[in-house]
Amino acid sequence: QVQLVESGGGLVQAGGSLRLSCAVSGSTFSINYMGWYRQAPGKQRELVALIYNSGATNYADSVKGRFTISRDNAKNTLFLQMSSLKPEDTAVYHCHARTMYTPTNYWGQGTQVTVSS
Repeated sequence: QVQLVESGGGLVQAGGSLRLSCAVSGSTFSINYMGWYRQAPGKQRELVALIYNSGATNYADSVKGRFTISRDNAKNTLFLQMSSLKPEDTAVYHCHARTMYTPTNYWGQGTQVTVSS
């Protein structure tokens, strides 16, 4: 079992920055990769960024150059640094973990990010 708790969301003006955090607990040794997803009202959940145990990362085209995913393994925390925010980035952002031995998806409860124009 893996538990994920997000924090750091809020209201920001367009062009501003926010940093999301995801505290990870439980069977952290079993995690294969982690990521951030977001879901805007009336839309499907979409991938924002992934980070693998190797450190390799992958980003949605819409956030490349503006968002950075990282993890602090010593503190069991996943981050998403968001810059140059746009109104279309408004969504609930969810932390995600995928385990390797018995492949399972885990999700946090989400944190709201609202970007005003």
